[in-house]
Amino acid sequence: MPIKIPNKLPATRTLRQENIFVMTETRAVTQDIRPLQILLLNLMPTKADTETQLARVLGNTPLQIELELIAPAGHVSRNTSQQHMLTFYKTFAEVKNRTFDGLIITGAPVEHLPFEEVDYWPELCEIMEWSKRSVHSTLHICWGAQAGLYYHYGIPKHALPQKLFGVFQHTLEDSNFILFRGFDDSFWVPHSRNTTVRREDIEAVPELKIMAASPEAGVYAAKTALGRQVFLMGHAEYDRDTLKKEYLRDVAAGVDIQLPRHYFPQDDPSREPTVRWRSCAHLLYANWLNYCVYQTTPYDIGGIRHGVRTDD
Repeated sequence: MPIKIPNKLPATRTLRQENIFVMTETRAVTQDIRPLQILLLNLMPTKADTETQLARVLGNTPLQIELELIAPAGHVSRNTSQQHMLTFYKTFAEVKNRTFDGLIITGAPVEHLPFEEVDYWPELCEIMEWSKRSVHSTLHICWGAQAGLYYHYGIPKHALPQKLFGVFQHTLEDSNFILFRGFDDSFWVPHSRNTTVRREDIEAVPELKIMAASPEAGVYAAKTALGRQVFLMGHAEYDRDTLKKEYLRDVAAGVDIQLPRHYFPQDDPSREPTVRWRSCAHLLYANWLNYCVYQTTPYDIGGIRHGVRTDD
C-alpha cells in the first residue's frame, strides 16, 4: 500500500522515480481505508531532504500511511523557503486536538545549546507531553532522542571530545524485541552528532531498555515497554550522500572536520560513498510501523487517548 503525502510535496517525484508507491491526497479520498496517521515533527534544517528520506522508509511497506508535517510555530527556518513551510506544514496548535498512531521527532542542529536555551524548547516539551496521551508510539531520532530522554527521564546529554561522524557497526542486545525482527546480528547506521547519552544513565531508568549499541558510537536504540517510546541515536534514514554533503559544506566553510568514518571507499572523498545501511533502515521503519503501531493501535483512533490497544 502507498504513503499518502500532500499534493505537490517535492518528495513525491523522487519517490515515484524510486518505484515507491505514493498516493496524493486527491486519490486517497476515493479509498475507504483507515490509514495510519503519522505525524512528523521536522526539526532538521534541510526539511525537503528529511521529508523525502522519511517518506521513503515509511512508504515501503504494505500499510497505507497518511503523513502530516508540523514544525515549531515560533521558529523561522533559514534553509527552507517560507512558501514551502506555508504550503506543506501545520503548527502544533492545528493538530493538538487530534490523535495519531505514530509521531516522529527528528534531530536538530542545536546540540551546542542546553535544551532549555533552544528557542522552541517550551513548544517541544508541550508536544512530548501531549504525545503521552494522544500518540500510540513515538519515534525519536538523534537530537530528538536526546531531547526525549532528557524531558521524559531527566537523562542529560554530554559533549563529545570529537564529532561522531560516519557510518558505524552496531550489534543487537535484545534480538527478541520486534523492532529488530529480521535483523542480522550486526548492522550499520550513519551518525552525525557532537553529543551523546551515557549507557549507565539509561540503564539507571527501570522503564528503559537498551536494544542495540556500537563499540564506537555507543548506545543506538532504547525503548520503553511495548515500544510506546523509541529512541534512536543515529540516522538510518539518511541518503547515500547526506554525510558527504555535510562534510563538503564544513570543508568549504573552513570548519575543522574529520572525514566521516567507514564511509568513503579507502577514505577517498572523491569516490562515491558505499551504502551499507539502507536495507536495515527499511526493515527498521517497517517493523516500527507494523509492530509498534499497526498491530496494537485501536481501529477507532480516538481510543488512543483512553489507552486502548488491540492486544488488550
